[in-house]
Amino acid sequence: MYAIIAFIPIIVTVVLMIGFNWPAKRALPLAWIIACIIGIAIWKMPVISTDGTSAVGQTLTGFLSAFEVLVIIFGAILIMNTLSQSGAMAAINGMFRSITPDARLQAVIIGFIFGAFIEGAAGFGTPAALAGPLLISVGFPPLCAAMVALIYNSVPVCFGAVGTPTNTAYATVKDAVAALGGNGDAWKMALTFWSALTLAIGCAFILIIGVGFVCKFYGKNKKFSDVVPVIPYIIFVTVVFDFFYLLIAAFIGPELVSLLAAIITLFIVLATTRKGFLVPKDVWTFDSKENWDKSWIATTKVPEPKQSDMPLIKAWTPYFLIAIILVVTRVAQRFETNAGNPGWADAMKSFTIGTGQSNVILGANWNYAILWSPGVVFILVALITIPLHGMNGENVKTAWKGALTQVKGAAIALLFGVAMVNIFRFTSMPAESIPAGVAEGVSYSMLYSMAKGLADIAGSAYLVVAPFIGVLGAYMSGSNTVSNTLFSSLQFTTAGMVGLPYVLIVALQNNGGAIGNMICVNNVVSACATTGTNGNEGKIIKTNVIPCAVFCIIVIIVMGIAIAMGANPEALPYA
Repeated sequence: MYAIIAFIPIIVTVVLMIGFNWPAKRALPLAWIIACIIGIAIWKMPVISTDGTSAVGQTLTGFLSAFEVLVIIFGAILIMNTLSQSGAMAAINGMFRSITPDARLQAVIIGFIFGAFIEGAAGFGTPAALAGPLLISVGFPPLCAAMVALIYNSVPVCFGAVGTPTNTAYATVKDAVAALGGNGDAWKMALTFWSALTLAIGCAFILIIGVGFVCKFYGKNKKFSDVVPVIPYIIFVTVVFDFFYLLIAAFIGPELVSLLAAIITLFIVLATTRKGFLVPKDVWTFDSKENWDKSWIATTKVPEPKQSDMPLIKAWTPYFLIAIILVVTRVAQRFETNAGNPGWADAMKSFTIGTGQSNVILGANWNYAILWSPGVVFILVALITIPLHGMNGENVKTAWKGALTQVKGAAIALLFGVAMVNIFRFTSMPAESIPAGVAEGVSYSMLYSMAKGLADIAGSAYLVVAPFIGVLGAYMSGSNTVSNTLFSSLQFTTAGMVGLPYVLIVALQNNGGAIGNMICVNNVVSACATTGTNGNEGKIIKTNVIPCAVFCIIVIIVMGIAIAMGANPEALPYA
């Protein structure tokens, strides 16, 4: 009974966003209000207190935690807008047009590799919005460009916007990890690697499906089998990408997994493709435009990207700077930690602003490692780019104004989403009211009751359920970050109840949120808007549900095999 009551805010969110098409920025504040009412009325959560357990205290702390994520989102969008306004992005786009006339290879290079790079750098819907128009410029039907860009915006998403989704997933469970005696840094690294491993294994399959769908639905012959000649090429791309993807996930951390893996793969594949390595002899292209179905064609004009003669080295320099700064600081800090000898990088990470132990927020603590934030790095590089690219005041104003406008949509959803999760986590029903069958000493929070309800229903089969919860979160919120904000703690707590490895179940949540980007309404609307195919959103979702489901099945199988073989990274005691 209590589990059903605790689930009411989530149910309301799902109904409003899916049933009534409410945006997250409207649905989540209402869900937070309902969570507060339930927490105060049923779980007896104090409205205000000085011990950190109050609804007001946890809401304010949730807002501040969300602010950390918003800095990253703002910085990522800012650097993207800055490069667009400086002409650098147009120069980068021009690099792709003369590589190969084969549309199947263009889908992989632009839709996947370039899209993965943009995801790693900016995230939040920008890959499909940028890769889609670029595919159109090399001859793709607009609807096809939107479809394939969305399908391929899945493998890199766990590490989008310099690792924001994975860092968010960890942030929501780090207190629970510490309470169970876990090593926080090691646990996050394990989450990073296992989130990457499952997606890396599924990468080749999703690339084949994406190209196959291009051939089947938009090709002259309408044959999925037209993908067969490029399978060796796809396998080569996958091996190169996966090697760096997994290497970075294992040794550096979530911030650079997609960003660095994609940029390294991009230059390797561009070089090998120009040399004709594994390039099919028969060039595959689309039929002439007069034979295209009317639904494939843009219903609104897609603006041409700004032309630029900026040298490629100069255009790429801001991204090189970001990669160098993040790699040097992360590797140095990890080396210092392993050597037991704190140095400059550790000092950067340890320098925080916030409340400390001063009870500033009614007993709830919040600390922000400002010098360690990728968002701050993005902002600094964006400032450096102004004189580097010779930008004028109007260009700078447009870039900053656009970034502020874009981040506003995510701000409300994240603020209230994190605040609601804090209410779920930090409610604690009085001992005399806790239902029978709950272990003595357990804090019977709203989150615990929800997890217990799921555990009782699914049992050990919860492995199959976990990624689809992530997909649901992404579908209704438009973001893996928000999905992880809403459900990572729930997945962690449920894993402890059913006896499944904590890291692997939270990784499945992270995977599901990434895979759900193929069909999430926000991304589909954005992709259709930037490709001029408005009104076809339902058609794209219907098509992309298939690769979404296939990818979920792949990650479930991989995790199932891992668990059967005894994998339990950074093991923690079960509830």
